[in-house]
Amino acid sequence: MRNTGSSAARSLASDSVLDLRDVDRSCTAVVGGKGAHLGELARLDGLHVPAGFCVTTGPFRRIMAEAPSMGGLLDRLDRVDPDDRDAIRALSAEIRAALEGTPFPDDLATAVTRALARVDAPAFSVRSSATAEDSDAASFAGQHDTSLNVVGPHAVLDHVRRCWASLFTDRAVVYRLRSGVDHRAVRMAVVVQEMVFPDASGVLFTADPVTSNRNVSAVEAGFGLGDGLVSGLVSPDVHAVRDGAVVGRTVAGKPLAVHADPRGGTRQRPVEPELQERPVLTDEQAVRLVQLGRRIEAHFGTPQDIEWCLADGTFQIVQSRPITTLFPIPAAEDRDNRVYVSVGHAQMMTDPIKPLGRSFWLMTTPAPMVEAGAHLFVDVTRRLAGRASRAELLDVFDTSDPLIGDALRTVADRGFVAPVEDESTDPPVPISTDPAEPIETDPAVVAELVQRAERSTAALRREIRAKSGTELLDFIRDDIGELQRLLLDPRSHQAVLASMDAASWLNERLHAWLGEQNAADVLTRSVPDNITSEMGLALLDVADAIRPHPEVVAFLRDVADDDFLDELPDLPGGRAARDAIRGWLDRYGMRCVGEIDITRPRWNEQPAGIVPAILGNIDNVEPGAGKRRFEQGRREAREKEQELLRRLRALPGGEAKAAEVKPVIDRLRTFAGYREYPKFCMVNRFSLYKQALLGEAGRLVREGALDGPEDVFFLAFPELHDVVRTGRVDPELIARRRAAFEAQRVRTPPRVLTSEGEAVAGSYRRAQAPPDALVGLPVSTGTVQGRARVVGDMAEAELETGDILVTAYTDPSWSPVLVTAAGLVTEVGGQMTHGSVIAREYGVPAVVGVQHATRLIRDGQRIRLDGTNGYVELLP
Repeated sequence: MRNTGSSAARSLASDSVLDLRDVDRSCTAVVGGKGAHLGELARLDGLHVPAGFCVTTGPFRRIMAEAPSMGGLLDRLDRVDPDDRDAIRALSAEIRAALEGTPFPDDLATAVTRALARVDAPAFSVRSSATAEDSDAASFAGQHDTSLNVVGPHAVLDHVRRCWASLFTDRAVVYRLRSGVDHRAVRMAVVVQEMVFPDASGVLFTADPVTSNRNVSAVEAGFGLGDGLVSGLVSPDVHAVRDGAVVGRTVAGKPLAVHADPRGGTRQRPVEPELQERPVLTDEQAVRLVQLGRRIEAHFGTPQDIEWCLADGTFQIVQSRPITTLFPIPAAEDRDNRVYVSVGHAQMMTDPIKPLGRSFWLMTTPAPMVEAGAHLFVDVTRRLAGRASRAELLDVFDTSDPLIGDALRTVADRGFVAPVEDESTDPPVPISTDPAEPIETDPAVVAELVQRAERSTAALRREIRAKSGTELLDFIRDDIGELQRLLLDPRSHQAVLASMDAASWLNERLHAWLGEQNAADVLTRSVPDNITSEMGLALLDVADAIRPHPEVVAFLRDVADDDFLDELPDLPGGRAARDAIRGWLDRYGMRCVGEIDITRPRWNEQPAGIVPAILGNIDNVEPGAGKRRFEQGRREAREKEQELLRRLRALPGGEAKAAEVKPVIDRLRTFAGYREYPKFCMVNRFSLYKQALLGEAGRLVREGALDGPEDVFFLAFPELHDVVRTGRVDPELIARRRAAFEAQRVRTPPRVLTSEGEAVAGSYRRAQAPPDALVGLPVSTGTVQGRARVVGDMAEAELETGDILVTAYTDPSWSPVLVTAAGLVTEVGGQMTHGSVIAREYGVPAVVGVQHATRLIRDGQRIRLDGTNGYVELLP
């Protein structure tokens, strides 16, 4: 009798052998991911799946319990470092030996032998099927054992045992450690099927595995068994299929193929010379296979990675798993082609954002944004459709992030977005090329803007303390309107644009007149009123306050907890050190890495995060460096200004040129610092909102509505409002969102994404870089050579004198580290992003937008960085 549904999983849990046709996705805990998927496929009309059965997870649990010393071995495995390959190799071998040395139960051997007789095949395939395998979050592809052409019951039983042991191969253990999967939570089932002796085999991806385009399928095919392709022995033919037609084809040379050996196992065999350059599949066969794949994809509801065999003209499906590497597609309101640009790349924070953080960002910005994969994207479709708006959009990104600009140009050139005559009604991208913008070049303008924002923030700080319950949520929602008013204030916007336009104008004109590259880089050093660069310099002053007290310095080197400030007064000089750190936190403690996400821990919540930067300053910087560096930067900017004006006056018509340039330099230095203030204002308010909401979350925890205060981070703002109002929350919703967020940590959003799921990659179109150099965008002039320090977390940035910081991105929170770096390389960034602005002000040569820099550059490697021309050379 066939069992179906979730009840099947419960009733079958004690069975050791189950027919494939008697299982489905509800039985994953019993038959593993591969077995559950094959059971589903065996039920679909029109699909051919080789007959077979599953050895369930029950026997594996029994063997694990009986294997000697298994508990102690797993305890040791829990504690191993994922990077300690020697320890993993030794432990894995011990566990496999323990499993393989445990006697095979007689009752299970009898059950397997009877199942083999029912299938009645000359040979079998034996495949592992782990419970964590082939899930939407992790495929575990290639991590566990598969054996083909296994002949005879004794051989099948031996290979079942090998599948169990393969759960603890080195690569499988490392994969689980890096994926956050508990070793004890994973069980191993085994799928045994009739062996197919195919003419051809391969893999079908129902979404393009390279571009992620969901409308393009890729068929890889080779002669014989698929082992030749999986092992890399031969290259496959590749058919690209879209809308029922082959749109691309690559035919590979195939001198060898893998076939079944009559004695069991497999062997290589030469391919007949006349077939080696011939396509394995016809176009008609490739299209027919993709049609089957689309049915499988529709059944599982997600793009699939499908293993297939072709025998006697019939396609047999031997495995199907989700493609776990695809970035999700934003949900669109209509079915038209859409184009999206990553917000994370513009904001220097490409990490996923929790639901509450995304909710706040969407409430704050007027731009047309969508969500996908715990990231935010701006929908630029309408702007890309209009002729004038497209030119404006491309011009903006060509300057700010050329990789985005080039990707958008690629999409536009394909005709992916239908052109329109009337221009977009989306908010225009502000841009001006006229340095004579109607705003007075007066420092009082900046002072007035800052004072107005500070008064508003002080009022928020006073008023929010008296709010609670739904009144607090309503108050915050209304106050976001005040934040928007400050951020979108025309005069504030004008001040930001004045500096950007001035820098662009100066770089263009001075290059044309004097051959000077990136003149504005030096001219913006030590500008006044830059809240972000002041933060880094102020931390140098903190180091000066601590440096004279050796016992405090020694104490800080061992700091692990965030309550260390309370312990400082017990040390000689500790009270002064504590006051210096707290004073810095009072001014800048609302900041943190990834600060656009309101849910991220702030420095005033986790002050231990700034201790490495303080110690780095103590170890590598002389006393009084903060004031000296600022004065040095101001002197260098003044000297550069005088030099440029002198050279201009020496040109024909030079007095007029100098007279034209001087007020633009003044405008640049007057407003360049203010560029950093609006975001500081926003982050300040976000911090106040967060503290108030955490107070409310604490009340919900005390009342039993939440398990912990940070559960609120996994609710959108309207959902949180309902929870505060009702005192009820769905704990399963919190758990699902937490798990989904963790799954997104391994994904970096594409710069440009289409509604077809294609991640469109741009490229730099420059020829001046040396061969093999890593090319990026030059944002801070100068050349430096030194040791690369590849850093993923600012709290781990232990830089020494002369080190070049290499990281994925730098937002304003990295200012305390940049002040001591000799150079900067990032994977993300543009001319006017915060890290670039601060690098120029500190005089740190920088190249940003270097794709895969943290993977291509090794920590400790010697590199040469050219921040004038925009490339990085890897030195021997």
